Amino acid sequence: MKMHENNSKGKAQKAKGKSGERTTMIEKRRDLADRLLEYAARIIKLVESLPNTLVGRRVADQLLRSGTSAGANYEEAQGAESKDDFVHKLQIALKELRESNYWLRLLVKSGKISAERMNDILDESNQLRAMLSKSAATAKGKAKKNAHDES
Repeated sequence: MKMHENNSKGKAQKAKGKSGERTTMIEKRRDLADRLLEYAARIIKLVESLPNTLVGRRVADQLLRSGTSAGANYEEAQGAESKDDFVHKLQIALKELRESNYWLRLLVKSGKISAERMNDILDESNQLRAMLSKSAATAKGKAKKNAHDES
């Protein structure tokens, strides 16, 4: 009788552990989605503060497109039709983050905005890139594993 009780308890703990892992993964996805949304809002505010010059308008347009589309592509990934589609959309979001990071660094390098003013948003951009890169690599690994398991 004792062995049966212990075995049942172990199974319940394993099931609880998987549920807890699932909750944590959902929380991480939500945190990333929220951070990407906040990042896009910060990009909008930054773009609105850029000078209304030829360069300011061109950089603003590129930064607005790339900085806001990262979050939109991440949200699209959440409704992906397959693992491959999910990975592809994450990679697009990552590509857009890389581009927006470039425009942010260019604004500093060209002296249009001070490095001090850009430190926080550049740091957030780098953190989001790392998070998305890790997510894409993990998802890609799972997609490859699933493809291998099916063959």
